[in-house]
Amino acid sequence: MGVNIINAARPRVALPSLAWALLVLISPDSVTVAQGVHGAGSSLADSSPVESSAIVHIGVLGLFRPLELTVSPAVGSALQVRAGQERIVLEKSSGVDSASIRIISTSEDGEPSEVIVTAGRHVVRAPKIIVSGRNNDPADFILAVPHKITRHYRGILEIKPSSATLIAIVAMDRETAVASVVAAESSPETPLEALKAQAVATRSYLVASRGRHQEFDFCDTTHCQFLREPPAPGTAAAKASAATRGLVLAYDSHPIAAMYTRSCSGRTRTPAELGLSPSLAAYPYYSVECKHCQAHPVRWSSRISTHDAALLHSSDESARLSIDRRLGWNAVPSNDFVVKAEPDQEMKGRSITGQIVVEGTGQGHGIGLCQAGARAMAEEGADFRQILHHYYPNTTVVTSR
Repeated sequence: MGVNIINAARPRVALPSLAWALLVLISPDSVTVAQGVHGAGSSLADSSPVESSAIVHIGVLGLFRPLELTVSPAVGSALQVRAGQERIVLEKSSGVDSASIRIISTSEDGEPSEVIVTAGRHVVRAPKIIVSGRNNDPADFILAVPHKITRHYRGILEIKPSSATLIAIVAMDRETAVASVVAAESSPETPLEALKAQAVATRSYLVASRGRHQEFDFCDTTHCQFLREPPAPGTAAAKASAATRGLVLAYDSHPIAAMYTRSCSGRTRTPAELGLSPSLAAYPYYSVECKHCQAHPVRWSSRISTHDAALLHSSDESARLSIDRRLGWNAVPSNDFVVKAEPDQEMKGRSITGQIVVEGTGQGHGIGLCQAGARAMAEEGADFRQILHHYYPNTTVVTSR
Protein backbone atom coordinates (compact mmCIF):
# COMPACT_ATOMS: atom_id res chain seq x y z
CA MET A 1 0.00 0.00 0.00
CA GLY A 2 5.03 2.95 -2.23
CA VAL A 3 5.55 2.27 1.42
CA ASN A 4 3.37 -0.32 3.12
CA ILE A 5 2.00 -0.74 6.62
CA ILE A 6 -0.12 -3.51 8.04
CA ASN A 7 -3.29 -1.91 9.37
CA ALA A 8 -4.78 -5.00 10.89
CA ALA A 9 -3.58 -6.06 14.24
CA ARG A 10 -2.56 -9.65 13.80
CA PRO A 11 0.44 -10.99 11.94
CA ARG A 12 -1.04 -13.65 9.66
CA VAL A 13 0.46 -15.96 7.14
CA ALA A 14 0.66 -14.68 3.57
CA LEU A 15 -1.37 -11.53 4.08
CA PRO A 16 -0.29 -8.40 2.23
CA SER A 17 0.43 -5.15 4.04
CA LEU A 18 -1.25 -1.80 4.34
CA ALA A 19 0.25 0.99 2.26
CA TRP A 20 0.81 4.14 4.23
CA ALA A 21 1.06 6.16 1.05
CA LEU A 22 -2.55 5.35 0.28
CA LEU A 23 -3.75 6.64 3.62
CA VAL A 24 -4.18 10.02 1.98
CA LEU A 25 -7.83 10.93 2.28
CA ILE A 26 -8.94 10.42 -1.30
CA SER A 27 -11.86 12.80 -0.97
CA PRO A 28 -12.53 13.38 2.72
CA ASP A 29 -16.14 13.88 3.63
CA SER A 30 -16.88 17.22 5.23
CA VAL A 31 -18.00 16.86 8.82
CA THR A 32 -19.52 18.97 11.51
CA VAL A 33 -17.48 18.33 14.62
CA ALA A 34 -20.01 18.01 17.36
CA GLN A 35 -18.96 15.35 19.78
CA GLY A 36 -15.58 15.25 21.50
CA VAL A 37 -13.92 12.04 22.56
CA HIS A 38 -14.52 12.59 26.26
CA GLY A 39 -14.36 10.41 29.28
CA ALA A 40 -17.30 9.11 31.24
CA GLY A 41 -19.44 11.82 32.75
CA SER A 42 -18.53 14.49 30.21
CA SER A 43 -21.33 16.32 28.44
CA LEU A 44 -21.64 15.47 24.76
CA ALA A 45 -23.30 17.73 22.21
CA ASP A 46 -25.58 16.30 19.56
CA SER A 47 -23.56 15.51 16.45
CA SER A 48 -24.45 16.52 12.93
CA PRO A 49 -24.26 13.84 10.23
CA VAL A 50 -21.46 13.53 7.72
CA GLU A 51 -22.44 13.18 4.07
CA SER A 52 -20.98 9.89 2.77
CA SER A 53 -22.11 6.79 0.95
CA ALA A 54 -23.33 3.95 3.15
CA ILE A 55 -22.20 1.32 0.63
CA VAL A 56 -18.62 0.08 0.32
CA HIS A 57 -17.21 -2.18 -2.40
CA ILE A 58 -14.95 -4.91 -0.99
CA GLY A 59 -12.75 -7.14 -3.16
CA VAL A 60 -12.84 -10.60 -1.57
CA LEU A 61 -10.80 -13.81 -1.86
CA GLY A 62 -8.26 -12.09 -4.11
CA LEU A 63 -5.35 -13.73 -2.29
CA PHE A 64 -6.30 -17.00 -3.96
CA ARG A 65 -6.15 -15.54 -7.50
CA PRO A 66 -9.15 -17.69 -8.45
CA LEU A 67 -9.77 -19.07 -11.91
CA GLU A 68 -13.11 -20.47 -10.81
CA LEU A 69 -15.67 -19.39 -8.21
CA THR A 70 -18.94 -20.93 -7.09
CA VAL A 71 -21.87 -19.06 -5.59
CA SER A 72 -24.98 -20.37 -3.85
CA PRO A 73 -27.73 -18.88 -1.68
CA ALA A 74 -27.44 -19.01 2.09
CA VAL A 75 -30.05 -21.10 3.90
CA GLY A 76 -33.49 -19.60 3.40
CA SER A 77 -32.36 -17.26 0.61
CA ALA A 78 -32.77 -17.13 -3.15
CA LEU A 79 -30.40 -15.48 -5.61
CA GLN A 80 -30.71 -13.94 -9.03
CA VAL A 81 -27.68 -14.22 -11.32
CA ARG A 82 -27.58 -11.66 -14.10
CA ALA A 83 -25.27 -12.52 -17.00
CA GLY A 84 -25.80 -10.19 -19.90
CA GLN A 85 -29.50 -10.42 -20.78
CA GLU A 86 -29.91 -13.76 -19.02
CA ARG A 87 -31.44 -14.16 -15.57
CA ILE A 88 -30.84 -17.36 -13.56
CA VAL A 89 -32.55 -18.00 -10.23
CA LEU A 90 -30.62 -20.02 -7.66
CA GLU A 91 -32.91 -21.55 -5.06
CA LYS A 92 -32.87 -24.94 -3.41
CA SER A 93 -36.53 -25.63 -4.21
CA SER A 94 -35.92 -25.02 -7.95
CA GLY A 95 -33.30 -27.76 -8.16
CA VAL A 96 -30.65 -25.24 -9.24
CA ASP A 97 -28.98 -23.83 -6.14
CA SER A 98 -25.42 -23.08 -7.25
CA ALA A 99 -23.53 -21.57 -10.14
CA SER A 100 -19.95 -22.02 -11.30
CA ILE A 101 -18.11 -19.06 -12.83
CA ARG A 102 -14.92 -19.55 -14.84
CA ILE A 103 -12.71 -17.37 -17.03
CA ILE A 104 -12.73 -17.72 -20.79
CA SER A 105 -10.69 -15.78 -23.33
CA THR A 106 -12.18 -14.22 -26.45
CA SER A 107 -9.59 -11.53 -27.17
CA GLU A 108 -6.84 -11.81 -29.77
CA ASP A 109 -4.08 -11.41 -27.21
CA GLY A 110 -5.46 -14.24 -25.10
CA GLU A 111 -6.34 -12.03 -22.12
CA PRO A 112 -9.52 -13.08 -20.30
CA SER A 113 -12.42 -10.95 -21.44
CA GLU A 114 -15.49 -12.96 -20.45
CA VAL A 115 -16.75 -15.39 -17.88
CA ILE A 116 -18.81 -18.50 -18.44
CA VAL A 117 -21.57 -19.27 -15.96
CA THR A 118 -22.83 -22.82 -15.50
CA ALA A 119 -25.94 -23.41 -13.38
CA GLY A 120 -27.82 -26.63 -13.98
CA ARG A 121 -28.65 -26.70 -17.68
CA HIS A 122 -27.89 -22.99 -18.04
CA VAL A 123 -24.57 -22.11 -19.69
CA VAL A 124 -24.07 -18.39 -20.32
CA ARG A 125 -21.14 -16.23 -21.42
CA ALA A 126 -20.90 -12.58 -20.39
CA PRO A 127 -18.31 -9.87 -19.61
CA LYS A 128 -19.35 -10.06 -15.94
CA ILE A 129 -22.10 -11.36 -13.68
CA ILE A 130 -24.12 -9.70 -10.93
CA VAL A 131 -25.57 -11.76 -8.07
CA SER A 132 -28.31 -10.26 -5.90
CA GLY A 133 -31.67 -10.99 -4.35
CA ARG A 134 -34.71 -11.52 -6.56
CA ASN A 135 -35.47 -7.77 -6.53
CA ASN A 136 -31.88 -6.71 -7.23
CA ASP A 137 -31.46 -6.16 -3.50
CA PRO A 138 -28.68 -7.33 -1.15
CA ALA A 139 -28.78 -11.01 -0.28
CA ASP A 140 -26.97 -13.57 1.84
CA PHE A 141 -24.83 -15.88 -0.26
CA ILE A 142 -22.00 -18.39 -0.07
CA LEU A 143 -18.94 -17.72 -2.23
CA ALA A 144 -16.21 -20.32 -2.67
CA VAL A 145 -12.90 -20.93 -4.38
CA PRO A 146 -13.33 -24.66 -5.06
CA HIS A 147 -11.18 -26.92 -2.86
CA LYS A 148 -9.69 -23.89 -1.07
CA ILE A 149 -12.07 -21.66 0.87
CA THR A 150 -15.77 -20.97 1.42
CA ARG A 151 -17.22 -17.79 2.92
CA HIS A 152 -20.62 -16.27 3.70
CA TYR A 153 -21.29 -12.65 2.68
CA ARG A 154 -24.23 -10.27 2.56
CA GLY A 155 -24.56 -7.74 -0.25
CA ILE A 156 -24.57 -7.65 -4.04
CA LEU A 157 -21.82 -9.62 -5.76
CA GLU A 158 -20.03 -8.75 -9.00
CA ILE A 159 -17.62 -11.19 -10.65
CA LYS A 160 -15.50 -10.29 -13.66
CA PRO A 161 -12.14 -11.23 -15.21
CA SER A 162 -9.03 -9.14 -14.66
CA SER A 163 -5.33 -9.90 -15.12
CA ALA A 164 -5.91 -13.61 -15.77
CA THR A 165 -7.96 -14.13 -12.61
CA LEU A 166 -11.50 -13.57 -11.41
CA ILE A 167 -12.27 -10.54 -9.29
CA ALA A 168 -15.11 -10.89 -6.78
CA ILE A 169 -16.50 -7.60 -5.44
CA VAL A 170 -19.16 -7.41 -2.74
CA ALA A 171 -21.14 -4.17 -2.49
CA MET A 172 -22.18 -4.22 1.14
CA ASP A 173 -23.68 -1.88 3.67
CA ARG A 174 -20.91 -0.09 5.51
CA GLU A 175 -22.25 -1.20 8.89
CA THR A 176 -22.13 -4.82 7.73
CA ALA A 177 -18.50 -4.26 6.77
CA VAL A 178 -17.74 -2.70 10.17
CA ALA A 179 -19.25 -5.64 12.05
CA SER A 180 -17.38 -8.10 9.82
CA VAL A 181 -14.03 -6.41 10.48
CA VAL A 182 -14.65 -6.16 14.23
CA ALA A 183 -15.48 -9.88 14.33
CA ALA A 184 -12.33 -10.75 12.37
CA GLU A 185 -10.12 -8.53 14.54
CA SER A 186 -11.40 -9.57 17.96
CA SER A 187 -11.13 -12.54 20.27
CA PRO A 188 -14.08 -13.98 22.22
CA GLU A 189 -12.88 -12.51 25.51
CA THR A 190 -12.51 -8.92 24.27
CA PRO A 191 -14.66 -6.55 26.41
CA LEU A 192 -17.52 -4.73 24.71
CA GLU A 193 -16.04 -1.24 25.19
CA ALA A 194 -12.82 -2.29 23.45
CA LEU A 195 -14.91 -3.70 20.60
CA LYS A 196 -16.78 -0.40 20.37
CA ALA A 197 -13.47 1.45 20.05
CA GLN A 198 -12.44 -0.97 17.31
CA ALA A 199 -15.76 -0.41 15.53
CA VAL A 200 -15.29 3.37 15.49
CA ALA A 201 -11.72 3.04 14.22
CA THR A 202 -12.82 0.57 11.55
CA ARG A 203 -15.71 2.75 10.39
CA SER A 204 -13.44 5.81 10.29
CA TYR A 205 -11.08 3.98 7.97
CA LEU A 206 -13.92 2.94 5.65
CA VAL A 207 -15.28 6.49 5.48
CA ALA A 208 -11.95 8.26 5.04
CA SER A 209 -10.03 6.12 2.58
CA ARG A 210 -12.33 4.83 -0.13
CA GLY A 211 -10.91 3.89 -3.52
CA ARG A 212 -7.74 2.17 -2.32
CA HIS A 213 -7.90 -0.22 -5.27
CA GLN A 214 -8.53 0.50 -8.91
CA GLU A 215 -11.65 -1.67 -9.23
CA PHE A 216 -13.05 -1.55 -5.70
CA ASP A 217 -12.73 0.46 -2.50
CA PHE A 218 -11.04 -2.05 -0.19
CA CYS A 219 -9.75 -5.61 -0.13
CA ASP A 220 -10.41 -8.11 2.65
CA THR A 221 -6.80 -8.45 3.86
CA THR A 222 -4.58 -6.36 6.10
CA HIS A 223 -3.59 -4.32 3.04
CA CYS A 224 -6.85 -2.55 3.89
CA GLN A 225 -8.74 -4.15 6.79
CA PHE A 226 -9.04 -7.79 7.74
CA LEU A 227 -12.62 -8.80 6.86
CA ARG A 228 -14.38 -12.12 7.05
CA GLU A 229 -17.98 -13.23 7.44
CA PRO A 230 -20.55 -10.94 9.11
CA PRO A 231 -21.12 -11.87 12.75
CA ALA A 232 -24.41 -13.36 13.85
CA PRO A 233 -26.93 -11.00 15.49
CA GLY A 234 -26.46 -10.81 19.23
CA THR A 235 -22.73 -11.51 19.17
CA ALA A 236 -20.38 -9.07 20.87
CA ALA A 237 -19.02 -7.78 17.54
CA ALA A 238 -22.53 -7.16 16.23
CA LYS A 239 -23.53 -5.38 19.45
CA ALA A 240 -20.42 -3.17 19.40
CA SER A 241 -21.03 -2.14 15.81
CA ALA A 242 -24.71 -1.42 16.42
CA ALA A 243 -23.99 0.58 19.59
CA THR A 244 -21.60 2.88 17.72
CA ARG A 245 -23.54 3.00 14.44
CA GLY A 246 -22.36 5.89 12.27
CA LEU A 247 -19.67 7.13 14.67
CA VAL A 248 -16.26 8.02 13.23
CA LEU A 249 -13.10 9.75 14.40
CA ALA A 250 -12.40 13.22 13.00
CA TYR A 251 -9.38 15.51 13.13
CA ASP A 252 -9.44 19.10 11.89
CA SER A 253 -13.07 18.55 10.84
CA HIS A 254 -12.29 15.55 8.60
CA PRO A 255 -12.71 11.83 9.24
CA ILE A 256 -9.41 10.01 9.61
CA ALA A 257 -8.24 6.68 8.22
CA ALA A 258 -7.69 5.31 11.72
CA MET A 259 -4.85 2.82 12.04
CA TYR A 260 -4.50 0.17 14.72
CA THR A 261 -2.04 -2.49 15.80
CA ARG A 262 -2.20 -5.71 17.78
CA SER A 263 0.29 -4.69 20.48
CA CYS A 264 2.58 -1.68 20.69
CA SER A 265 5.56 -2.63 22.91
CA GLY A 266 4.61 -0.06 25.55
CA ARG A 267 4.41 3.11 23.46
CA THR A 268 2.70 3.74 20.15
CA ARG A 269 4.74 4.96 17.18
CA THR A 270 4.44 7.96 14.90
CA PRO A 271 4.86 7.80 11.12
CA ALA A 272 8.12 9.73 11.32
CA GLU A 273 9.60 7.18 13.71
CA LEU A 274 9.06 4.49 11.07
CA GLY A 275 10.54 6.49 8.21
CA LEU A 276 7.13 7.46 6.86
CA SER A 277 6.14 10.96 5.87
CA PRO A 278 3.58 12.36 8.34
CA SER A 279 2.26 14.57 5.55
CA LEU A 280 0.80 11.44 3.94
CA ALA A 281 -1.91 11.20 6.58
CA ALA A 282 -4.63 13.68 7.50
CA TYR A 283 -4.02 12.85 11.16
CA PRO A 284 -0.45 13.25 12.50
CA TYR A 285 -0.62 10.42 15.07
CA TYR A 286 0.94 10.98 18.45
CA SER A 287 3.16 8.63 20.43
CA VAL A 288 1.33 7.70 23.63
CA GLU A 289 2.14 5.44 26.55
CA CYS A 290 0.51 2.03 26.76
CA LYS A 291 0.74 0.76 30.33
CA HIS A 292 -0.52 -2.71 29.52
CA CYS A 293 2.13 -3.39 26.89
CA GLN A 294 4.81 -1.94 29.13
CA ALA A 295 3.88 -4.42 31.84
CA HIS A 296 3.01 -7.33 29.53
CA PRO A 297 5.03 -7.04 26.33
CA VAL A 298 4.55 -9.65 23.62
CA ARG A 299 8.03 -11.07 23.03
CA TRP A 300 9.20 -12.79 19.86
CA SER A 301 12.38 -14.18 18.35
CA SER A 302 13.33 -15.27 14.84
CA ARG A 303 16.33 -16.00 12.66
CA ILE A 304 17.05 -14.32 9.34
CA SER A 305 20.03 -14.27 6.99
CA THR A 306 22.83 -11.77 7.31
CA HIS A 307 21.75 -10.34 3.94
CA ASP A 308 18.22 -9.67 5.20
CA ALA A 309 19.54 -8.33 8.50
CA ALA A 310 21.65 -5.76 6.66
CA LEU A 311 18.44 -4.36 5.14
CA LEU A 312 16.55 -4.26 8.42
CA HIS A 313 16.26 -1.07 10.49
CA SER A 314 13.80 -0.35 13.28
CA SER A 315 13.10 3.08 11.80
CA ASP A 316 12.28 1.71 8.33
CA GLU A 317 8.83 0.16 8.09
CA SER A 318 9.09 -0.47 4.36
CA ALA A 319 12.28 -2.54 4.85
CA ARG A 320 10.62 -4.65 7.55
CA LEU A 321 7.60 -5.31 5.38
CA SER A 322 9.77 -6.15 2.39
CA ILE A 323 11.41 -8.89 4.45
CA ASP A 324 8.08 -10.12 5.81
CA ARG A 325 6.60 -10.37 2.34
CA ARG A 326 9.38 -12.78 1.37
CA LEU A 327 9.84 -14.70 4.61
CA GLY A 328 6.35 -14.63 6.12
CA TRP A 329 4.54 -12.14 8.30
CA ASN A 330 5.97 -13.56 11.52
CA ALA A 331 9.60 -13.14 10.43
CA VAL A 332 9.85 -9.64 11.92
CA PRO A 333 6.47 -8.94 13.55
CA SER A 334 7.23 -5.41 14.79
CA ASN A 335 9.67 -2.51 14.63
CA ASP A 336 10.81 -2.81 18.24
CA PHE A 337 13.74 -5.26 18.02
CA VAL A 338 17.45 -5.88 18.41
CA VAL A 339 19.65 -8.00 16.14
CA LYS A 340 22.65 -10.07 17.11
CA ALA A 341 24.93 -12.37 15.18
CA GLU A 342 24.92 -16.06 15.95
CA PRO A 343 27.88 -18.37 15.41
CA ASP A 344 27.61 -21.09 12.79
CA GLN A 345 25.94 -24.14 14.26
CA GLU A 346 24.09 -27.34 13.49
CA MET A 347 20.33 -27.32 14.01
CA LYS A 348 18.08 -30.31 13.41
CA GLY A 349 20.61 -31.98 11.15
CA ARG A 350 21.33 -28.99 8.93
CA SER A 351 24.01 -26.35 8.98
CA ILE A 352 23.04 -22.76 9.82
CA THR A 353 25.65 -20.36 8.54
CA GLY A 354 25.67 -16.63 9.06
CA GLN A 355 22.29 -16.48 10.77
CA ILE A 356 21.16 -13.38 12.64
CA VAL A 357 18.88 -13.60 15.64
CA VAL A 358 16.20 -10.92 15.80
CA GLU A 359 14.51 -10.43 19.17
CA GLY A 360 11.73 -7.97 19.78
CA THR A 361 8.44 -7.05 21.37
CA GLY A 362 5.09 -6.06 19.96
CA GLN A 363 3.05 -7.09 16.94
CA GLY A 364 2.34 -4.79 14.02
CA HIS A 365 3.46 -1.31 13.08
CA GLY A 366 2.57 0.17 16.47
CA ILE A 367 0.64 3.17 15.13
CA GLY A 368 -2.74 4.25 16.51
CA LEU A 369 -5.03 2.09 18.61
CA CYS A 370 -3.26 -0.73 20.44
CA GLN A 371 -5.75 -3.58 20.63
CA ALA A 372 -4.02 -5.21 23.58
CA GLY A 373 -3.95 -1.91 25.45
CA ALA A 374 -7.57 -1.13 24.54
CA ARG A 375 -8.65 -4.51 25.88
CA ALA A 376 -6.83 -3.85 29.17
CA MET A 377 -8.29 -0.34 29.50
CA ALA A 378 -11.80 -1.74 28.99
CA GLU A 379 -11.19 -4.43 31.61
CA GLU A 380 -10.22 -1.66 34.02
CA GLY A 381 -13.47 0.21 33.39
CA ALA A 382 -12.69 2.64 30.55
CA ASP A 383 -15.41 3.26 27.98
CA PHE A 384 -14.79 3.37 24.25
CA ARG A 385 -14.53 7.16 24.17
CA GLN A 386 -11.79 7.13 26.82
CA ILE A 387 -9.93 4.45 24.86
CA LEU A 388 -10.16 6.43 21.62
CA HIS A 389 -9.14 9.66 23.36
CA HIS A 390 -6.03 7.94 24.71
CA TYR A 391 -4.81 6.41 21.46
CA TYR A 392 -5.97 9.17 19.08
CA PRO A 393 -5.29 12.44 20.98
CA ASN A 394 -6.95 15.61 19.68
CA THR A 395 -9.61 13.76 17.70
CA THR A 396 -13.36 14.05 18.09
CA VAL A 397 -16.20 11.60 17.52
CA VAL A 398 -18.77 12.65 14.92
CA THR A 399 -21.65 10.91 13.19
CA SER A 400 -21.39 9.79 9.59
CA ARG A 401 -24.33 8.70 7.52
